[in-house]
Amino acid sequence: MEWLGLKMFAGLPATGQIILECRHNPFLVLLAFSVASTACFATLDMAERQSHSDDLTARRQWRVLGACCLAGGLWAMHFIGMLALQAPLDIHYDALLTGVSLLIALLVAWLTMNCLDRTDLSLGHCLRMALFIGAGISFMHYVGMAALQTSAQQYYQSGLTLTAVAFAMATSLAALLMARHFRRGSGTLHLLMKYGASLLMAGGIVITHFTGMAALTLVTPDDSVLRLGSNDNNLQLALTIAFITLLISGGSISAALADKKLQSKEHDLRRVNLLLSQLDQARASLQQAAHYDALTNLVNRRGFNQVFAERLAELAGSEGMLAVMFLDIDHFKRINDSLGHAAGDELLKVIAGHIKAATRGHDLVARFGGDEFCIVTRLNNREEARHLAQRIMLRMKEPIDLAGRRMVMTTSIGISIYPDDGRSTEELLKNADLALYQSKGCGRNSLHFFNNGLKTRATLELQLEEELRGALFEARGLCVHYQPIFDLHTGQVAKLEALVRWQHPQHGLLSPERFIGIAEANGLITDLDLWVLRQACEDLAELGRRGHERLRVTVNCSALTLGREELAGEVEMALFQAGLEPSHLELEVTENALMGDIQHTVSLLKRIRAQGVALSIDDFGTGYSSLAYLKRLPLDVLKIDRSFIQDVPGSQKDREIVQAIIVMAHTLHLKVVTEGVESHEQREFLSTHGCDFLQGYLLSRPLALDELGPLLERLEREQTSLTPCCDTALPASPGLFADSPDLHAGASTARRGH
Repeated sequence: MEWLGLKMFAGLPATGQIILECRHNPFLVLLAFSVASTACFATLDMAERQSHSDDLTARRQWRVLGACCLAGGLWAMHFIGMLALQAPLDIHYDALLTGVSLLIALLVAWLTMNCLDRTDLSLGHCLRMALFIGAGISFMHYVGMAALQTSAQQYYQSGLTLTAVAFAMATSLAALLMARHFRRGSGTLHLLMKYGASLLMAGGIVITHFTGMAALTLVTPDDSVLRLGSNDNNLQLALTIAFITLLISGGSISAALADKKLQSKEHDLRRVNLLLSQLDQARASLQQAAHYDALTNLVNRRGFNQVFAERLAELAGSEGMLAVMFLDIDHFKRINDSLGHAAGDELLKVIAGHIKAATRGHDLVARFGGDEFCIVTRLNNREEARHLAQRIMLRMKEPIDLAGRRMVMTTSIGISIYPDDGRSTEELLKNADLALYQSKGCGRNSLHFFNNGLKTRATLELQLEEELRGALFEARGLCVHYQPIFDLHTGQVAKLEALVRWQHPQHGLLSPERFIGIAEANGLITDLDLWVLRQACEDLAELGRRGHERLRVTVNCSALTLGREELAGEVEMALFQAGLEPSHLELEVTENALMGDIQHTVSLLKRIRAQGVALSIDDFGTGYSSLAYLKRLPLDVLKIDRSFIQDVPGSQKDREIVQAIIVMAHTLHLKVVTEGVESHEQREFLSTHGCDFLQGYLLSRPLALDELGPLLERLEREQTSLTPCCDTALPASPGLFADSPDLHAGASTARRGH
């Protein structure tokens, strides 16, 4: 059979000269293989980009580019393979047939890329397409061979010819299957496998070509003149074709790589936007929780301060009057102790409803925490305030059904009047609080207005200020207690929070709320902070000498102290004098303390952290800081304020907020400490949701150094006696907190960090 001058499936003639000495240039063979490998890799890349593109125009562009790469690789490998043929004949090529072979290669490549664009590329479809593509490759090959013009005739052996066609179809099937597999995936292993697949595909194409060439026998007629050929330009022509093909493939690969990087960046950007959206939602939840009480839905202290300041500004310069009322539920602690915190929460909801019902719509009603409420109302005279307070007290006396019991609650109320008793938020609240203390001191269930007789308490405050100054600078009376912070993963005490106490000669052991405000108001807070820092370092060094080398101590740093340029040097000096490694110290700063000169604060904290000292943000969620600032700060630890945990797990909002804070902190690579843990349910909730450290009266009250040593030794003995298991439980011995007079007061003290 003769086709395009080719003797297909025909025997050799009886006469004629058979040319047997046909060899191939090994360099050009290797070049052909390299071109095919590069084109195959580029085609796999184009198929991958095509499948990853959602835009139809982009998919069409990648399909065209992939078809060009594959067609160029097939045709260039075939043509360079023919140029590699070294025969003692004058060989030239028919331009028209050569162009036709290139068009066939383009058609085959376009068919291949269209096939790869199918989402349901099944094995049966691959088999059918492999037959068409293999036939097309064989057709391109023999059209290209027909373009080879010599004085000899081309005869093809039937067996090798069919073998070459079979190789073409098998290679097409393998290429389709591998391209289908490599449309998805990423990473180094995926890339290495794609390299290997490219080499296998190129090897199959080269084998197909040279198997077809092996079937070729050149026969010259008897009467023809044998003219020796010159192949001097074959190398130059092969290199030119290879360069153009490699340029197309390389450009395509570069485009695919750039698109992949761009798509990866878009994916990362979407992830960042999603995370930012989640953080915005968490921030909105935090802001809601920061202004409203989750239990009663009344305004909380922060929201109250904001609204109260606005109302005072409205009254400035006018003759209007305003009353501030502090309410405290009498003997509320007994409800928690006898009926439990859940019953206490239900009671607070009812009481909040009673207070809201007794007030007017424009009155500001807030819950400050615990059983403390505050009301701000506009007045025409002082008697209106008295009538409102009496109406609230009367409403409070209505029987309440709670936990199967019928009870009647009473309240003590303290009242201050604007402008008679003060013109600022702080002054009016302070005077109302003084009046409330007077109501409690008079037997409760009563109301009192602020009067000048209450200024004796202010005199006492002045006396405490003078005595505090002497205690601080003469080193007498002040001491540091330590509340253990437990590691949830090991169950052991990991850190100690340093809390200052004052052993007053007349008033006994004073907690921080009695004198921290005095220190802050009179410029003593910085000296007090540094004294606590030095004492805590010395005490921890002493504990280390007793065998507790792994403990760390956390020391609170107030806003005034954080504003000192010398703080970094003072921290370093305290560590040096105590002989303590910086890694054993952790400084706690509050959100509000960070909000001064943020650039100066960040610079100072970085200098401290560079020493090896850890940094913690305290009372998170209760201050005024921004999440944009949080990511700039060189922090290690985030402490969740007890106001978010006190209603967990009963409050769904608080649970969601705490979960959001933990996820956000871990996203920013921060450890999480939760303070104010007072129940086993809270501990279990925090353990389940990935909290790192716990602190609270459930685990231990603040202890003096002498009491702390035996506690640590006992906990270590209990830990070593436990049978190893998957989860480590924190110690929950009642002896750790049974002697606490008031869990809430103790937790509030710990929250202040002094």
